[in-house]
Amino acid sequence: MRILFLGDLIGRAGRDAVCAALPGLRERMRIDLAVVNGENASHGFGLAPDMAEALFQAGADVVTLGNHAWDRKELASYIGDHPRLIRPLNFPPGTPGAGSVLATLADGRKALVVNVMGRLFMDPLDCPFRATAVELSKYRLGASVAAIVIDFHGEATSEKMAFGHSFDGQVSLVVGTHTHVPTGDHQILPGGTAYQTDAGMCGDYDSVIGMSKEGAAAKFWRKMPGDRLHPAEGEVTICGLFVETDDSTGLATRVEAVRHGGRLSQTLPIV
Repeated sequence: MRILFLGDLIGRAGRDAVCAALPGLRERMRIDLAVVNGENASHGFGLAPDMAEALFQAGADVVTLGNHAWDRKELASYIGDHPRLIRPLNFPPGTPGAGSVLATLADGRKALVVNVMGRLFMDPLDCPFRATAVELSKYRLGASVAAIVIDFHGEATSEKMAFGHSFDGQVSLVVGTHTHVPTGDHQILPGGTAYQTDAGMCGDYDSVIGMSKEGAAAKFWRKMPGDRLHPAEGEVTICGLFVETDDSTGLATRVEAVRHGGRLSQTLPIV
């Protein structure tokens, strides 16, 4: 199975760039499953239902969220009727929506996509490790599901790495989101799980993690409340990860960074 994961979309520029590029990227890399983190798509804070629809129409099979899941309040009533949009699994019981989805591919294969959120420097949620262990106990990689992808939305690199090693050999991919900076540590862990600490963002990198650099820098200089931050609107670099798995085991055989457009060095897998 060929999997494309794209990191946090930032504002209109990120949305438009991904919606425009995703069909071509899917065709070029012969993608079977495309997962996109959309939690910053609405002016940098949250996701509106019409934006989720646009991502699905562009070719996203699953859209994940994070700590800004409910910044657009109308999403709470939308998410329950749209199972391909998922929020962190370890939100408290009774939270709208689900933290995982079993996606059926065009050829009938099934892939489990899970979204969890870290706790270090983040909201005090339920344990992402235990919640994931319970969820994975329902499936068998390489048997009941052909692949398992986990989006770990978190701040601390240590927590993400510990999580990746904890589930090495049990899932196809653990990839981090939230910090908006692509890390250079994409690899296949010893047990066969593809891993990257953070996929980076789909946004303008002439910015402060996707937001206008002038406003963001002013907050560090003065430590005073100011205008709400707004996304930078320059040329976008689409950042993410390409993973290929062995259908007999569900484990990764190949992992490569994806960087397309904008300011960062370019890299697209050759398939």
